Amino acid sequence: MRQPAHGGNLAWAAALAGCPPDAILDFSASISPLGPPNSAIAAILSQLGNLKHYPDPNYSELRLALSHFHQLPPEWILPGNGSAELLTLIGRELAQLAATTLITPAFGDYYRTLAAYNANVLECPLSLITGHWSLFIDKGQRTKDKGLLLNNPHNPTGKIFSRDSILPYLEQFALVVVDEAFMDFVPPNEEQSLIPVVQEYPNLVILRSLTKFYSLPGLRLGYAIAHPDCLAKWQQWRDPWPVNTLAAAAAIAALQDTEFQQQTWAWLPPARNQLFQGLAEIPGLQPQASAANFLLVESQESTSQLQHQLLKYHQILIRDCLSFKELGDRFFRVAVREESDNQRLLTALSGK
Repeated sequence: MRQPAHGGNLAWAAALAGCPPDAILDFSASISPLGPPNSAIAAILSQLGNLKHYPDPNYSELRLALSHFHQLPPEWILPGNGSAELLTLIGRELAQLAATTLITPAFGDYYRTLAAYNANVLECPLSLITGHWSLFIDKGQRTKDKGLLLNNPHNPTGKIFSRDSILPYLEQFALVVVDEAFMDFVPPNEEQSLIPVVQEYPNLVILRSLTKFYSLPGLRLGYAIAHPDCLAKWQQWRDPWPVNTLAAAAAIAALQDTEFQQQTWAWLPPARNQLFQGLAEIPGLQPQASAANFLLVESQESTSQLQHQLLKYHQILIRDCLSFKELGDRFFRVAVREESDNQRLLTALSGK
């Protein structure tokens, strides 16, 4: 079975480990271990009887819930079948420009969507001084006929860019796309989302995911926030009913679950610190500070070999970074899980 480019492929991991998929302890996919919230599950169950009907093609209730959540008019929000579907629409938009500046290392789906429409890609690497990742775009790439695509917090480094460091680029590019898939994990008093300024910039697109924070990747649900004219055009490009009835119901319930949100913000910092400190104490490993629910770790030995060893002897799956060409075989990424799971990983790494 071919090695996956994404994390979370338990079928591949189980085949390598020689165990059932549910025996794998998965650190490769950056999904919160606290969910799905009970409110989302209850909402799914309440909608089973409606599976005989088509979803509302306009997703009025879902867009209204998102508009209340972000204090935006509903017409500025477009739900999608995971942020991956919306990213494909954005790729088509970016391909119409002279080029797209892509902040690297970059999520593999960015390359997929840009390649699908033969977009011209200009790679702009973060400073690769470990622990001091910084965002600087060369003046030659900052022109009004180009687009800019980045994520914040950045995947795979976990670096969070300040809102003020991104804002100047909105004046210098034709279209700026900021993927905020992991911004939910940053507490409100620390988050750097551009959502508060989106109505000031018709060339700004923000992507959000509801699957990571609320542990709902199997439902496939994300949304784009952008000028209504842009979203109306994308609506004409895509297939009808991209979001199923159960996903829409779960999202509405999750957005209103303030208790779950507070629980997650309270859980993450100490759990992430536990994992960071434990990794830092293991010779040959150097974890990087992160604002998200994952850690990037530099290793003095081959991380693909380490991945295979952890699977074979401990049924633990970590995310190698081979798909990030700038990182290669000397980095791996791990999700932050609950304390007992984190300790199991640390014990396995210490005793390998």
